[in-house]
Amino acid sequence: MEEKVPFVRVTRRQDFKKSNVWMIRILAFVIALVLGCFVFLLCGVSPIQAYAEIVKGAFGKMTGIRQTAKIMIPLLGTALALAPCFKMKYWNIGAEGQITMGAIGAAFFAINFHDKLPGAVLLVVMALAGMILGGLWSAVPAFFKSKWGTNETLFTLMLNYIAIGIVAWLQGGPWEGKEGSQIVPNFASNAILPKIGGIYCGWIIVLALVFFMYFYMNRTKHGYEIAVLGDSENTARYAGMDVTKVIVRTALISGAISGLVGFMLASGANQTIYSGIAANNGFTAITVAWLSQLNPFAMVLISALLAGLSKGSSSLKTAMGVPGSISDIITGIILLCLLGCEFFINYRLVFRHKEEKDV
Repeated sequence: MEEKVPFVRVTRRQDFKKSNVWMIRILAFVIALVLGCFVFLLCGVSPIQAYAEIVKGAFGKMTGIRQTAKIMIPLLGTALALAPCFKMKYWNIGAEGQITMGAIGAAFFAINFHDKLPGAVLLVVMALAGMILGGLWSAVPAFFKSKWGTNETLFTLMLNYIAIGIVAWLQGGPWEGKEGSQIVPNFASNAILPKIGGIYCGWIIVLALVFFMYFYMNRTKHGYEIAVLGDSENTARYAGMDVTKVIVRTALISGAISGLVGFMLASGANQTIYSGIAANNGFTAITVAWLSQLNPFAMVLISALLAGLSKGSSSLKTAMGVPGSISDIITGIILLCLLGCEFFINYRLVFRHKEEKDV
């Protein structure tokens, strides 16, 4: 009996040109902008004026650029932290908690040692404390994953809420300033990151991390082991790799970088700590890492785009009276189209009549 050929089927693309890849991505972005026009028209706002206001609000003035950079710093840093885990196909969804634990480590020394250590030493100790605490928080689910095959997605996700709960207890208990305020007082001046170019110097740290992560993932033995393990755990074992060691080490590095981001948020952006200090960067960074295909340099562009949309959308609300929810819808449409186009980059639809013609 002759097998019936389906009308349409999905096949993986082979040797797809880079020029075509970027054409699809640009087309997806254009489609997103067109769809956004309909949203603005429904609100009675000119789409051209709205988009112009978004660009102006994010990049039109130096104050806007600084605010965009402030949003971009933790987003880029967290995406870089997630990259090695995702390349290993270890789905670390716990960056939000690792950032929070890093902020706790930094805040502990900022609160208790600001009068005992000079500024430069204190900042270094805060950064190290944040990296250690964030790294250990990330290493726990990695150890369980490598030893007993636990689900790292759920494990890391649940740890987020524990970390946030710890901060909520601290800001209403041991670290509370004025009784009943539920607020941790601002850090002393020597526990605050200095500004360079009108922005706290975290931007220098994350740009250095871009080069470090590119070199680490593409030019080191550790990076090679991560890639092999991501392709096949059996191949990694056959090659003599200590899979447990690679998984835990990679998660430790990922958590340490997320913890460093927590330090920067506590010491630079907020100058204190509160339960929402991670501000969803741990989740949004997943989108950045995915869209950039784990390329550190592409992450700079993607995080700048998302930071610009965030800052420009807030300006749109102020300048044109557009509800904040509309700005979120526009951002969501753009992300949906950019993520959705990856399907057409990796796969193609083959129709029955086309196959018959080819035969």
